[in-house]
Amino acid sequence: MSSSSFSSSSLPSYFTASNDSAPARPLAAYGWDDAWAAEFAPYAELGLVPGRVVRVDRGQCDVVTASGTLRADTAFVTPHDPMRVICTGDWAAVEPAGDPRFVRAYLPRRTAFVRGTSSNRSEAQILAANVDMAIIAVSLAVELDLGRIERFLALAWESGAQPVVVLTKCDLVPDPVGLSHLLQDVETTAPGVRVLAVSAATGEGVEMLGALVAGGTSVLLGQSGAGKSTLANALLGEEVMAVRAAREVDGKGRHTTTTRNLLVLPGGGVLIDTPGLRGVGLYDAESGVGQAFSEIEELAADCRFHDCAHLAEPGCAVLDAVEEGSLPQRRLESYRKLLRENRRIVAKTDARLRAGIRREWKAKGAEGRANGAAKRGGLR
Repeated sequence: MSSSSFSSSSLPSYFTASNDSAPARPLAAYGWDDAWAAEFAPYAELGLVPGRVVRVDRGQCDVVTASGTLRADTAFVTPHDPMRVICTGDWAAVEPAGDPRFVRAYLPRRTAFVRGTSSNRSEAQILAANVDMAIIAVSLAVELDLGRIERFLALAWESGAQPVVVLTKCDLVPDPVGLSHLLQDVETTAPGVRVLAVSAATGEGVEMLGALVAGGTSVLLGQSGAGKSTLANALLGEEVMAVRAAREVDGKGRHTTTTRNLLVLPGGGVLIDTPGLRGVGLYDAESGVGQAFSEIEELAADCRFHDCAHLAEPGCAVLDAVEEGSLPQRRLESYRKLLRENRRIVAKTDARLRAGIRREWKAKGAEGRANGAAKRGGLR
Protein backbone atom coordinates (compact mmCIF):
# COMPACT_ATOMS: atom_id res chain seq x y z
CA MET A 1 0.00 0.00 0.00
CA SER A 2 1.30 3.42 -0.93
CA SER A 3 2.20 5.77 1.91
CA SER A 4 0.66 8.59 -0.13
CA SER A 5 -2.81 7.30 0.81
CA PHE A 6 -2.16 8.10 4.49
CA SER A 7 -2.15 11.45 6.25
CA SER A 8 -0.58 12.28 9.60
CA SER A 9 -4.04 13.05 10.97
CA SER A 10 -5.14 9.43 10.40
CA LEU A 11 -2.19 7.99 12.33
CA PRO A 12 -2.18 6.92 15.96
CA SER A 13 -1.00 9.80 18.16
CA TYR A 14 1.99 7.68 19.15
CA PHE A 15 3.58 8.22 15.75
CA THR A 16 3.06 11.95 15.32
CA ALA A 17 5.89 14.38 16.02
CA SER A 18 3.49 17.14 17.00
CA ASN A 19 1.96 15.03 19.76
CA ASP A 20 3.40 16.06 23.12
CA SER A 21 3.03 12.69 24.85
CA ALA A 22 6.10 11.24 26.55
CA PRO A 23 6.63 8.38 24.04
CA ALA A 24 6.76 10.79 21.07
CA ARG A 25 9.32 13.20 22.46
CA PRO A 26 12.42 10.95 22.12
CA LEU A 27 11.71 10.40 18.42
CA ALA A 28 11.18 14.11 17.83
CA ALA A 29 14.60 14.77 19.32
CA TYR A 30 16.08 12.44 16.69
CA GLY A 31 14.34 14.20 13.80
CA TRP A 32 10.96 12.48 13.63
CA ASP A 33 8.31 14.66 11.99
CA ASP A 34 4.87 14.37 10.44
CA ALA A 35 6.33 13.63 7.00
CA TRP A 36 8.24 10.63 8.38
CA ALA A 37 5.07 9.58 10.23
CA ALA A 38 3.11 9.60 6.97
CA GLU A 39 5.81 7.52 5.27
CA PHE A 40 5.71 5.04 8.14
CA ALA A 41 1.92 4.60 8.13
CA PRO A 42 1.85 1.28 6.18
CA TYR A 43 4.39 -0.24 8.59
CA ALA A 44 2.42 0.98 11.60
CA GLU A 45 -0.60 -0.93 10.29
CA LEU A 46 1.56 -4.07 10.27
CA GLY A 47 2.37 -3.57 13.93
CA LEU A 48 5.96 -2.46 13.41
CA VAL A 49 7.47 0.42 15.37
CA PRO A 50 9.60 3.28 14.04
CA GLY A 51 13.10 4.04 15.18
CA ARG A 52 16.24 5.77 14.03
CA VAL A 53 19.41 3.78 13.46
CA VAL A 54 22.14 5.23 15.67
CA ARG A 55 24.85 2.62 15.07
CA VAL A 56 25.51 -0.34 12.74
CA ASP A 57 28.07 -3.08 13.25
CA ARG A 58 28.48 -6.76 12.32
CA GLY A 59 25.03 -7.32 10.87
CA GLN A 60 23.20 -5.67 13.75
CA CYS A 61 22.21 -2.13 14.65
CA ASP A 62 21.16 -0.03 17.60
CA VAL A 63 17.79 1.62 16.97
CA VAL A 64 16.34 4.34 19.19
CA THR A 65 12.57 4.00 19.48
CA ALA A 66 9.96 5.86 21.50
CA SER A 67 10.32 3.26 24.27
CA GLY A 68 14.13 3.21 24.30
CA THR A 69 17.12 1.92 22.39
CA LEU A 70 17.05 -1.69 21.20
CA ARG A 71 19.39 -4.04 19.39
CA ALA A 72 18.07 -5.41 16.10
CA ASP A 73 19.28 -7.79 13.41
CA THR A 74 19.56 -6.44 9.84
CA ALA A 75 19.35 -9.80 8.04
CA PHE A 76 16.13 -8.84 6.25
CA VAL A 77 17.55 -5.55 4.90
CA THR A 78 21.05 -6.62 3.83
CA PRO A 79 20.87 -6.91 0.02
CA HIS A 80 23.80 -7.47 -2.34
CA ASP A 81 23.59 -3.83 -3.44
CA PRO A 82 25.83 -1.87 -1.01
CA MET A 83 23.75 1.25 -1.62
CA ARG A 84 20.73 -0.45 -0.06
CA VAL A 85 22.24 -1.75 3.16
CA ILE A 86 20.94 -0.11 6.32
CA CYS A 87 23.16 2.61 7.73
CA THR A 88 23.39 5.16 10.51
CA GLY A 89 20.70 7.80 10.11
CA ASP A 90 18.09 5.53 8.52
CA TRP A 91 14.54 5.45 9.85
CA ALA A 92 13.73 1.80 10.39
CA ALA A 93 10.60 -0.32 10.81
CA VAL A 94 11.37 -2.71 13.67
CA GLU A 95 9.58 -5.66 15.18
CA PRO A 96 8.03 -4.64 18.52
CA ALA A 97 9.13 -7.86 20.23
CA GLY A 98 11.15 -10.99 19.68
CA ASP A 99 14.53 -12.52 20.39
CA PRO A 100 16.25 -11.56 18.22
CA ARG A 101 14.36 -8.56 16.93
CA PHE A 102 14.64 -7.72 13.23
CA VAL A 103 14.59 -4.57 11.15
CA ARG A 104 11.99 -5.33 8.48
CA ALA A 105 12.47 -2.24 6.29
CA TYR A 106 13.69 1.32 6.28
CA LEU A 107 12.01 4.43 4.96
CA PRO A 108 13.10 6.04 1.65
CA ARG A 109 16.11 8.27 2.31
CA ARG A 110 15.85 12.01 1.86
CA THR A 111 19.62 12.28 1.40
CA ALA A 112 22.56 9.87 1.45
CA PHE A 113 26.29 10.54 1.77
CA VAL A 114 28.08 8.07 -0.51
CA ARG A 115 31.73 7.58 -1.41
CA GLY A 116 33.49 5.26 -3.82
CA THR A 117 35.49 2.46 -2.23
CA SER A 118 39.21 1.86 -2.77
CA SER A 119 38.31 -1.30 -4.68
CA ASN A 120 39.14 -1.53 -8.38
CA ARG A 121 35.49 -2.37 -8.92
CA SER A 122 32.87 0.34 -9.21
CA GLU A 123 31.49 0.03 -5.71
CA ALA A 124 29.94 2.50 -3.30
CA GLN A 125 29.87 2.80 0.45
CA ILE A 126 27.03 4.68 2.07
CA LEU A 127 28.30 6.56 5.12
CA ALA A 128 25.17 8.25 6.49
CA ALA A 129 21.53 8.74 5.59
CA ASN A 130 18.98 11.54 5.97
CA VAL A 131 21.63 14.19 6.58
CA ASP A 132 20.85 17.92 6.38
CA MET A 133 24.38 19.28 6.85
CA ALA A 134 27.82 17.84 6.10
CA ILE A 135 30.52 19.25 8.39
CA ILE A 136 33.89 18.88 6.67
CA ALA A 137 36.56 19.06 9.38
CA VAL A 138 39.98 20.26 8.20
CA SER A 139 42.90 20.54 10.61
CA LEU A 140 45.00 23.71 10.67
CA ALA A 141 47.78 21.74 12.40
CA VAL A 142 49.01 20.67 8.94
CA GLU A 143 49.24 22.30 5.52
CA LEU A 144 45.88 22.76 3.84
CA ASP A 145 45.05 20.27 1.11
CA LEU A 146 42.61 22.26 -1.02
CA GLY A 147 42.14 19.40 -3.46
CA ARG A 148 40.92 17.11 -0.69
CA ILE A 149 38.50 19.79 0.50
CA GLU A 150 37.10 20.04 -3.04
CA ARG A 151 36.67 16.27 -3.12
CA PHE A 152 34.72 16.27 0.16
CA LEU A 153 32.61 19.17 -1.10
CA ALA A 154 31.70 17.31 -4.30
CA LEU A 155 30.50 14.31 -2.27
CA ALA A 156 28.60 16.54 0.15
CA TRP A 157 26.79 18.44 -2.60
CA GLU A 158 25.98 15.18 -4.39
CA SER A 159 24.44 13.77 -1.20
CA GLY A 160 21.85 16.54 -1.06
CA ALA A 161 23.20 17.92 2.21
CA GLN A 162 24.43 21.47 2.76
CA PRO A 163 28.21 21.45 3.34
CA VAL A 164 30.06 23.61 5.83
CA VAL A 165 33.86 23.61 6.15
CA VAL A 166 35.22 23.78 9.68
CA LEU A 167 38.90 24.63 10.10
CA THR A 168 39.73 22.94 13.40
CA LYS A 169 42.57 23.68 15.81
CA CYS A 170 42.61 27.37 14.80
CA ASP A 171 44.33 28.14 18.13
CA LEU A 172 47.49 26.72 16.51
CA VAL A 173 47.49 29.71 14.13
CA PRO A 174 47.96 32.61 16.56
CA ASP A 175 48.59 35.20 13.83
CA PRO A 176 45.20 36.75 12.92
CA VAL A 177 46.47 37.82 9.50
CA GLY A 178 47.73 34.34 8.71
CA LEU A 179 44.42 32.82 9.85
CA SER A 180 42.44 35.24 7.69
CA HIS A 181 44.53 34.23 4.66
CA LEU A 182 43.82 30.56 5.32
CA LEU A 183 40.12 31.30 5.63
CA GLN A 184 40.20 33.22 2.37
CA ASP A 185 41.96 30.34 0.58
CA VAL A 186 39.27 27.91 1.69
CA GLU A 187 36.42 30.31 0.89
CA THR A 188 37.80 30.61 -2.65
CA THR A 189 37.90 26.81 -2.80
CA ALA A 190 34.35 26.47 -1.48
CA PRO A 191 32.04 28.96 -3.25
CA GLY A 192 28.64 29.18 -1.63
CA VAL A 193 29.80 27.31 1.47
CA ARG A 194 30.09 28.62 5.03
CA VAL A 195 33.68 28.38 6.34
CA LEU A 196 34.34 28.58 10.08
CA ALA A 197 37.53 28.63 12.13
CA VAL A 198 36.97 26.62 15.30
CA SER A 199 39.03 25.64 18.32
CA ALA A 200 37.67 23.01 20.66
CA ALA A 201 40.52 23.88 23.04
CA THR A 202 39.54 27.55 23.45
CA GLY A 203 35.88 27.33 22.44
CA GLU A 204 36.30 29.76 19.55
CA GLY A 205 33.61 29.24 16.92
CA VAL A 206 31.98 26.29 18.73
CA GLU A 207 28.86 28.21 19.71
CA MET A 208 28.40 29.49 16.15
CA LEU A 209 28.77 25.98 14.75
CA GLY A 210 26.31 24.66 17.32
CA ALA A 211 23.76 27.23 16.17
CA LEU A 212 24.26 26.17 12.54
CA VAL A 213 23.63 22.48 13.21
CA ALA A 214 20.74 22.89 15.67
CA GLY A 215 17.47 21.37 14.59
CA GLY A 216 18.70 19.02 11.85
CA THR A 217 20.93 16.02 11.23
CA SER A 218 24.63 16.70 10.64
CA VAL A 219 27.42 14.32 9.68
CA LEU A 220 31.00 15.00 10.73
CA LEU A 221 33.57 14.12 8.06
CA GLY A 222 37.31 14.41 7.67
CA GLN A 223 40.64 12.64 7.78
CA SER A 224 41.99 10.91 10.87
CA GLY A 225 43.64 13.57 13.02
CA ALA A 226 41.33 16.36 11.87
CA GLY A 227 39.94 16.69 15.39
CA LYS A 228 36.46 15.33 14.66
CA SER A 229 36.00 13.52 17.97
CA THR A 230 37.25 16.54 19.91
CA LEU A 231 34.88 18.76 17.94
CA ALA A 232 32.01 16.32 18.56
CA ASN A 233 32.70 16.47 22.30
CA ALA A 234 32.72 20.27 22.19
CA LEU A 235 29.33 20.30 20.45
CA LEU A 236 27.94 17.69 22.84
CA GLY A 237 29.24 19.55 25.87
CA GLU A 238 30.77 16.42 27.39
CA GLU A 239 33.46 13.80 26.75
CA VAL A 240 31.42 11.27 24.80
CA MET A 241 33.85 10.40 22.00
CA ALA A 242 37.31 8.99 22.74
CA VAL A 243 40.19 11.23 21.60
CA ARG A 244 43.73 10.34 20.59
CA ALA A 245 46.58 12.71 19.82
CA ALA A 246 47.56 13.13 16.17
CA ARG A 247 51.13 12.29 15.12
CA GLU A 248 53.37 15.33 15.24
CA VAL A 249 55.18 14.34 12.04
CA ASP A 250 52.18 14.67 9.74
CA GLY A 251 49.18 15.57 11.88
CA LYS A 252 47.46 12.27 11.09
CA GLY A 253 45.70 10.26 13.75
CA ARG A 254 44.60 6.71 14.29
CA HIS A 255 40.94 5.79 13.89
CA THR A 256 39.63 6.90 17.28
CA THR A 257 36.05 6.49 16.01
CA THR A 258 35.58 3.03 14.48
CA THR A 259 31.83 3.12 13.81
CA ARG A 260 29.34 5.77 12.77
CA ASN A 261 27.40 6.97 15.80
CA LEU A 262 24.33 9.21 15.90
CA LEU A 263 24.19 11.46 18.97
CA VAL A 264 21.65 14.01 20.20
CA LEU A 265 23.03 17.56 20.55
CA PRO A 266 22.07 19.58 23.64
CA GLY A 267 21.15 22.61 21.52
CA GLY A 268 18.88 20.58 19.26
CA GLY A 269 19.56 18.35 16.29
CA VAL A 270 21.63 15.19 16.01
CA LEU A 271 25.23 14.56 14.96
CA ILE A 272 26.68 11.54 13.15
CA ASP A 273 30.38 11.11 13.91
CA THR A 274 32.31 9.01 11.40
CA PRO A 275 35.69 7.29 11.35
CA GLY A 276 38.53 9.18 9.67
CA LEU A 277 38.45 8.79 5.89
CA ARG A 278 41.85 8.15 4.31
CA GLY A 279 40.34 7.54 0.90
CA VAL A 280 37.66 9.84 -0.49
CA GLY A 281 36.64 8.35 -3.82
CA LEU A 282 33.87 9.75 -5.97
CA TYR A 283 30.85 7.68 -6.93
CA ASP A 284 28.65 9.00 -9.73
CA ALA A 285 29.02 12.54 -8.42
CA GLU A 286 29.02 14.68 -11.57
CA SER A 287 26.35 17.01 -10.19
CA GLY A 288 28.29 17.38 -6.93
CA VAL A 289 31.48 18.21 -8.82
CA GLY A 290 29.59 20.86 -10.75
CA GLN A 291 28.32 22.46 -7.54
CA ALA A 292 31.76 22.30 -5.90
CA PHE A 293 33.14 24.23 -8.89
CA SER A 294 30.09 26.39 -9.46
CA GLU A 295 32.11 29.38 -10.68
CA ILE A 296 33.58 27.26 -13.50
CA GLU A 297 30.14 25.97 -14.44
CA GLU A 298 28.87 29.56 -14.58
CA LEU A 299 31.79 30.64 -16.76
CA ALA A 300 31.26 27.64 -19.06
CA ALA A 301 27.80 28.94 -19.95
CA ASP A 302 29.54 31.76 -21.87
CA CYS A 303 31.88 29.49 -23.86
CA ARG A 304 31.49 29.67 -27.63
CA PHE A 305 30.86 25.92 -27.90
CA HIS A 306 28.32 24.20 -25.65
CA ASP A 307 30.53 21.09 -25.40
CA CYS A 308 33.71 23.06 -24.68
CA ALA A 309 36.26 20.97 -22.77
CA HIS A 310 38.16 24.08 -21.61
CA LEU A 311 41.43 22.80 -23.03
CA ALA A 312 42.37 24.90 -26.04
CA GLU A 313 39.08 25.77 -27.73
CA PRO A 314 38.62 29.28 -29.16
CA GLY A 315 36.14 31.45 -27.30
CA CYS A 316 36.50 29.52 -24.04
CA ALA A 317 35.32 31.75 -21.20
CA VAL A 318 36.93 29.47 -18.62
CA LEU A 319 40.39 29.71 -20.17
CA ASP A 320 39.91 33.46 -20.55
CA ALA A 321 39.23 33.69 -16.81
CA VAL A 322 42.43 31.75 -16.08
CA GLU A 323 44.36 34.06 -18.40
CA GLU A 324 42.91 37.13 -16.68
CA GLY A 325 43.73 35.73 -13.23
CA SER A 326 40.14 35.66 -11.96
CA LEU A 327 40.13 31.83 -11.93
CA PRO A 328 43.12 30.01 -10.39
CA GLN A 329 44.75 27.49 -12.69
CA ARG A 330 44.78 25.03 -9.78
CA ARG A 331 40.97 25.15 -9.58
CA LEU A 332 40.58 24.32 -13.25
CA GLU A 333 43.04 21.44 -13.02
CA SER A 334 41.27 20.06 -9.95
CA TYR A 335 37.90 20.35 -11.72
CA ARG A 336 39.23 18.44 -14.72
CA LYS A 337 40.76 15.77 -12.48
CA LEU A 338 37.56 15.09 -10.53
CA LEU A 339 35.43 14.99 -13.68
CA ARG A 340 37.85 12.48 -15.26
CA GLU A 341 37.83 10.34 -12.13
CA ASN A 342 34.06 10.41 -11.88
CA ARG A 343 33.71 9.51 -15.53
CA ARG A 344 36.00 6.49 -15.12
CA ILE A 345 33.93 5.29 -12.15
CA VAL A 346 30.65 5.64 -14.03
CA ALA A 347 32.14 3.98 -17.13
CA LYS A 348 32.80 0.79 -15.16
CA THR A 349 29.05 0.18 -15.03
CA ASP A 350 27.99 1.99 -18.23
CA ALA A 351 28.93 0.14 -21.42
CA ARG A 352 27.90 3.00 -23.73
CA LEU A 353 30.03 5.46 -21.82
CA ARG A 354 33.00 3.06 -21.94
CA ALA A 355 32.60 2.79 -25.71
CA GLY A 356 32.42 6.57 -26.03
CA ILE A 357 35.61 7.02 -24.00
CA ARG A 358 37.42 4.47 -26.16
CA ARG A 359 36.33 6.35 -29.29
CA GLU A 360 37.65 9.59 -27.79
CA TRP A 361 40.98 7.94 -26.96
CA LYS A 362 41.28 6.58 -30.48
CA ALA A 363 40.40 9.96 -32.01
CA LYS A 364 42.94 11.74 -29.81
CA GLY A 365 45.56 9.12 -30.65
CA ALA A 366 44.92 9.53 -34.36
CA GLU A 367 45.07 13.32 -34.03
CA GLY A 368 48.35 13.07 -32.12
CA ARG A 369 49.87 10.79 -34.75
CA ALA A 370 48.72 13.11 -37.53
CA ASN A 371 50.22 16.14 -35.77
CA GLY A 372 53.46 14.25 -35.23
CA ALA A 373 53.62 13.25 -38.85
CA ALA A 374 52.99 16.85 -39.95
CA LYS A 375 55.78 18.12 -37.70
CA ARG A 376 58.19 15.51 -38.99
CA GLY A 377 57.23 16.39 -42.55
CA GLY A 378 57.89 20.06 -41.89
CA LEU A 379 61.40 19.30 -40.68
CA ARG A 380 62.46 17.62 -43.89
